[in-house]
Amino acid sequence: MSANGIDVFDKTLQTTNIWLDEIMEDLGPDRKTAWRVLAVVLQKLRNRLPLGLAANLGAQLPILVRGIYYDQFRPDLLPVECDTMAEFCAGVGEWLRDNRPVNPEQAVQSVFGVLSRHISEGEIANVVQALPESIRGAWPKDARSHAKEQMRQSAEAEQQFA
Repeated sequence: MSANGIDVFDKTLQTTNIWLDEIMEDLGPDRKTAWRVLAVVLQKLRNRLPLGLAANLGAQLPILVRGIYYDQFRPDLLPVECDTMAEFCAGVGEWLRDNRPVNPEQAVQSVFGVLSRHISEGEIANVVQALPESIRGAWPKDARSHAKEQMRQSAEAEQQFA
């Protein structure tokens, strides 16, 4: 029997806590900070993606995390221009300024790592492909490798039909 009487609630709480634990391993043992980092990086990533891809990524998030992902969502403004890792991290840092000090680049890498471990490989490859090269570098190497392979296969397929 589930703790809350509704299995989906238990599952989303369990998964969210796993994600927060992984972020805390990277950034320190502060659950509130881990939650804030997860929210900020996900929202910044969401805002950088084309609308369809942002929705596809959101569909794979645990229900509780999906709530913070879509908080203050403005699809009419997507995608937000952000072409370098420095710009991306500056935005993350700005959104985290009311929190305890956190290195924005470490925060980004931590959340990208969590996503790479828990979201389907194909979806992560699509997300990585949609980002500028400098931001791709913050993703774990295996996610970047899969995205490059997917891009190579797409290019080959296009050449066959050209």
